[in-house]
Amino acid sequence: MKHLKLLRTHHQKVLAILFGTGFFMSGVLILWIALLPTPDLNAFEERKVIQSTKIYDRTGEFLLYDLSQDIKRSLVPLSDISPFIQNATIAIEDDRFYEHFGIRPISFVRALLVNITKGSFVQGGSTITQQVVKNSILTREKSITRKLKEWIIAVKLERVYSKDQILSVYLNESPYGGNLYGVEEASRAFFGKSANDTSIAEAAYLAALPKAPTYYSPYGNNRERLEDRKETVLLRMFELGFVTEEDYNEAIAEEVVFLPRGDQSIKAPHFVFYVQEKLERLYGPRVLEEGGFAVITTLDFDLQQKAEEIVLRYALANSERHDAENAALIAIDPATGEILTMVGSRDYFDPDIDGNFNIALAERQPGSTFKPFVYAQALKEGFTRDTILFDLPTQFSARCDSDVFNSDDGCYSPSNYDDIFRGPMKLIDALAQSVNVPAVKLLYLVGIQDVINLSSRMGLTTLVDPARYGLSLVLGGGEVRLLDMTSAYSVFANKGVRNDTVSILEVRDKNNTVIYQPKYSPRTVLEESVAAELNYMLSNNVARTPAFGVNSPLYFPGYDVAAKTGTTNDYRDAWIIGYTPNIAVGAWAGNNDNRPMDKKVAGFIIAPLWNEFMREALLTRPKSFFGEIPEIPSDLKPILRGVWSVENTNNIPFVHSILHYVEKSNPRGPQPLVPGNDSQYGHWEFSVQKWLLGEV
Repeated sequence: MKHLKLLRTHHQKVLAILFGTGFFMSGVLILWIALLPTPDLNAFEERKVIQSTKIYDRTGEFLLYDLSQDIKRSLVPLSDISPFIQNATIAIEDDRFYEHFGIRPISFVRALLVNITKGSFVQGGSTITQQVVKNSILTREKSITRKLKEWIIAVKLERVYSKDQILSVYLNESPYGGNLYGVEEASRAFFGKSANDTSIAEAAYLAALPKAPTYYSPYGNNRERLEDRKETVLLRMFELGFVTEEDYNEAIAEEVVFLPRGDQSIKAPHFVFYVQEKLERLYGPRVLEEGGFAVITTLDFDLQQKAEEIVLRYALANSERHDAENAALIAIDPATGEILTMVGSRDYFDPDIDGNFNIALAERQPGSTFKPFVYAQALKEGFTRDTILFDLPTQFSARCDSDVFNSDDGCYSPSNYDDIFRGPMKLIDALAQSVNVPAVKLLYLVGIQDVINLSSRMGLTTLVDPARYGLSLVLGGGEVRLLDMTSAYSVFANKGVRNDTVSILEVRDKNNTVIYQPKYSPRTVLEESVAAELNYMLSNNVARTPAFGVNSPLYFPGYDVAAKTGTTNDYRDAWIIGYTPNIAVGAWAGNNDNRPMDKKVAGFIIAPLWNEFMREALLTRPKSFFGEIPEIPSDLKPILRGVWSVENTNNIPFVHSILHYVEKSNPRGPQPLVPGNDSQYGHWEFSVQKWLLGEV
């Protein structure tokens, strides 16, 4: 009995010692936890959530490119996330989420004991709140200290933020595999739909992923494990009353199809990088990459796809037929300046042709596509579409004799593409048939500087040195860009009104606030009557038929379509720019390395490509027609009315060059008193008189 009493006393002492030691250790532990340095909630508030900046087509539906290739994330409010996803996530990750205060005490104690016993971090027991803390504030280190910090901050977080706010952070910032962050981005990547539109089964898949997104990836080697976890999610949803038995059975039976692994290749790459460059000038590269902007562009993606297919097909064919291995195409809405398509090469990803180089922005010689600017200036100054110029061998250099019909030793005597001279021609015929000599004469009459000024107002920006070009400018001697040329031709289509090119319709920040919209600034740079007359000249199929035939690629029965081709003298560039009142399309063919093509004119090389695209484009636009053309006054000098032979009192025909009848600075004014004072008069008159004698 005495022995039992001593034993009981001993046990009591041991228990007392253990209790005291435990109490002391608990106090030490509590004090240690209390003194443990932890980040304050400012770190959570100030965390930087990088969001993807995305570039879309004009509908805002088709994604062209995600600038933040390392991280894809789109933040959406909780109200835009399906309740199925919310409930599925709670069911599998933290089924008492709306009941605890940041941590679950039982899980807390169990994890603490196991981790202390093992001497290292081996067990989690994390709530959704803890996971938010872990992902947002703390490092990924696995240690007891970090786990304690996680618990402390989680409790603090719950005191400041609502449950819905915490759940929203979790669903918007959790990893879902690869570079996908946030359930919105994951839903679009996996199912092609917003997180607000998922089915119960799709929601279960999304909830299954964050635990181990790479292991459970639908594109990985553990698809069966993903299926098992998805079924576990659905079962927990049913057990917790989130879905009915019928919903559960339907979700189990639903066959969910994942989209193919996201194609990271860029769409419309030349256009996208053109837009990106503009955005970087507006906001800077870092803000652009991390700001979560949604950029709605002007691109018509349906037209873009057609353009890319057509350009590739014709460029490959031209490579075989004409040794022209590349091509480019631009389409613009004349009424707004909006770029509808931009194809900068036949294949952006083809290194053999330097495909990533954007030919649409390159400076190339435009050949005869420059002529309309000269003709427009002539119409402005009082010349008419019926004005007569002689297409004859002509020397234009004052230092050379009139009978020298070559361009050697500083002389300049241009020929036509077919080496045929046609005699007296109306301006409308000379332009429509792209005859060179009348065009050179017309540039002399109106002046190089005035033409450059007009073309600059219409959108050409690269012709900055008049002395460099001379009269060959009208034949394409100055380098221009396909984008600028198409934009400038849009002025003709738009009745003389210029719109700067526009590539961005809208930029929204991560809060869905519109921070940019274009400032449209239409301005008249050409008289409407001049534009109307030029449109008539460029769309007149009768006038162009002698050169192109009746049913050429430039002719569209039932439509008003104006067009001008151009081929450089050395056959390095083939162009065509054409338009209707509601779309302007420019196309180019050639070689990036400036290698000559076969000796074919643009009508053979690039016009068929342009024609096929224009036919596609016309199907998408309402049919419209050019305006009425002005009448030519009957009291003008005969040579301005298409009359090139005038009889004198003895019924002997007078035939002279235009310089005999008009002052170039005032074509509708008095006839020159001494025509020979003009430095070109002798050369031009010599050719006309020789022609009358049949000697040229």
